Amino acid sequence: MAKAERIARGLRAETVGRKGASHSLYIVLLHDPAFAGRHGLYVGQTARDPDLRFDQHKAGYKASGAVRRFGVRLLPDWVAHLNPMTGREALALEAALAEAFRAGGVPWVEGGH
Repeated sequence: MAKAERIARGLRAETVGRKGASHSLYIVLLHDPAFAGRHGLYVGQTARDPDLRFDQHKAGYKASGAVRRFGVRLLPDWVAHLNPMTGREALALEAALAEAFRAGGVPWVEGGH
């Protein structure tokens, strides 16, 4: 996961803190207890507080099945330098970050759409 953290911290957002910047990227650590040691990452973006959005996933509201079943916790330090940003950029960076994780060898990546 150290490589995944470097990937996330290497991402840059052009609209950080700008007027109208109200969206955030978030990353959730996933763990599937049925497979010893299987960890993954979920990448999402939201106009809500990421903590609230994580709680919504866990409660089943507009939830990713992976986060609802396997979500352990948020990894806010990995993306703090990016937030807040505009919605348009959040959508683009959500997809870019998920793809960068996949290309970087993270074996289980969800979200990013």
